[in-house]
Amino acid sequence: MKVAISSTGPNPDAQVDLRFGRCQYFVLIDDKAESFEFLDNEAGASSGGAGLQAAQMIADAGVKAVITGNIGPNAINVLKVAGIKAYHCGPGTVRKAIQKYQDGSLQETSGYKVGAQSGGGGGVLRKTVQRIRPI
Repeated sequence: MKVAISSTGPNPDAQVDLRFGRCQYFVLIDDKAESFEFLDNEAGASSGGAGLQAAQMIADAGVKAVITGNIGPNAINVLKVAGIKAYHCGPGTVRKAIQKYQDGSLQETSGYKVGAQSGGGGGVLRKTVQRIRPI
């Protein structure tokens, strides 16, 4: 299964970026193959809707779980529609976050960790959700 971790750098020893939509990178790990892949989060530089764009990028990459700190309501709704679980993680390295996930010590995010950001707009959410294919 492919898992994405919001990260400050493109390696497993980088710190977990506690911002989902505005993180610098996503570190993708295939927990069966134990291989890493790194995605530059181009959505982080957006003037608005960064969480929505990041969620769509994660869904398009075939990710089934996300590990991050804070995630907004629009982004989490997109992830839920795509069947992607989100897990809350505090500060630490990506490698440690992966270990916590594998140990089952991370809590699934059941609510929103941050409020809706300006620029997200409901119209953008509807358009993004329609693009996601059901799993």
